[in-house]
Amino acid sequence: MDWLDPLDTAMMAAEVLSGPLNIGAMLVLTPPPDAGEDYVDDLHRDAVSGQTPVQPRLRRYPHRGVQTGGAWVWREAATIELARHCRRIRLSLGSSDGDLWRLIGRLHAEPIDRSRPMWMSYLIDGFGDGRFAFYVKAHHTIFDGVAGFQMIADALSSDPDRRSMPHFYAAQHADPSARTTRPTVRLPNPLAAVRSMAGAAASSLALAQRVAVGEISDLVAMTTGDTTVAPWAAPVTRFNGRLGPERSVAAGSWPKARIRAVQDKAGVTGNDVVTAVVAAVLRHWMRDHGELPDRSLVAICPITVRSRSHASTEQHNNMFGAWLCPLGTNLDDPVERLDLIHRSMSVGKARVAERGSAASLVLLAAAIGPTVLQPMLPFFPRIRTGYNLPISHVPGPSGQMYWNGAPVQEIYPVSAVYDGQALNVTTCSYADRIGFGYVAGSTVLPDIDTLVPLTEQALAELEAALGLLD
Repeated sequence: MDWLDPLDTAMMAAEVLSGPLNIGAMLVLTPPPDAGEDYVDDLHRDAVSGQTPVQPRLRRYPHRGVQTGGAWVWREAATIELARHCRRIRLSLGSSDGDLWRLIGRLHAEPIDRSRPMWMSYLIDGFGDGRFAFYVKAHHTIFDGVAGFQMIADALSSDPDRRSMPHFYAAQHADPSARTTRPTVRLPNPLAAVRSMAGAAASSLALAQRVAVGEISDLVAMTTGDTTVAPWAAPVTRFNGRLGPERSVAAGSWPKARIRAVQDKAGVTGNDVVTAVVAAVLRHWMRDHGELPDRSLVAICPITVRSRSHASTEQHNNMFGAWLCPLGTNLDDPVERLDLIHRSMSVGKARVAERGSAASLVLLAAAIGPTVLQPMLPFFPRIRTGYNLPISHVPGPSGQMYWNGAPVQEIYPVSAVYDGQALNVTTCSYADRIGFGYVAGSTVLPDIDTLVPLTEQALAELEAALGLLD
């Protein structure tokens, strides 16, 4: 039997308490100049025609029963009813982008039928200006956000004249799990980090040595500086409670040039700037709601490094660690906040590179475990937690892309949330813009759409503080 690995099994069990563990991506497109009135309908008809073989990873689904002794195993569907997986939605006349994102939130919260391959796609139009959206979601056991995002990117083309392109689910596309060369991307959430840790911990003695040394050096750093965060130093916020059954999603994009100008003026990285913008957004939102804690919020930030032990092995081009980064939400000065994030992430990158990805993740177990377990314990004192949210940065295609001639205007990951981590922020670079995607439990952040104008406010504050505005 093809058994699910322990993390996938745990995710299937966790859904009983915390709801669907879905991940996704959303593309906003414009029909090509030669498109007819039925362009989106034609795309959907082609998608469900059944003329394209489905890749193996999207044919399988988890199953358990008497024959498996109650354990989860993978089964492969003999046939795929594409009409059940590829849906067509028309929003009502006069719908806005906000209506689109509310729809995405509802779709993201819906569980996927476990009796068939656990993925869905939606072609959506009617939200203004003739644009349409393509939203894909899958259960986290099918693939992580990195593999899924890359699979969708592989279905795009830089050629605006190309038509009759293979669908994202097509077997012509390489299976993301079998890639020999992976793009330099960052893990979108701690679940994938746990998977990476389990796969990388092959040398237990060397790992134990690196963990022991890391614990000592981190303890010293915690007591002598402000860049290293203790495993239980984050304040408990509404983002660290129960998720609830519904989701809310909001997103917006900004020119890369604005991020790069701040980056160059401050002498930091682009990811530092983006993290600082998110930190300011959270500070403003919590202050406006009378919930800003005295202690700084803490983000768990994935870090990509080349593993020393696999430096010459192509299939291990990138290994992943993670770091607890103080967001400086207790600081008034946006430049001071950016400097703290830059210094902390610089230390984090050096530590992960020095220790290896597996050791860095083992060191975070004391923060990751309690964060997702505390909300399930009714009598546990809610004073501190391991971290408040993940902030991830995913690089998308660097140039303009097209899908059957339709220009892709925006790309947004729609990441996973769960109890204890009820807010997830993932940014994505695409062409000349940076997209900010916010996903949360709808009862946790009922006004999530306010984070989009707060993002503009936070970026403008940094620009003004650095003298970049006229």
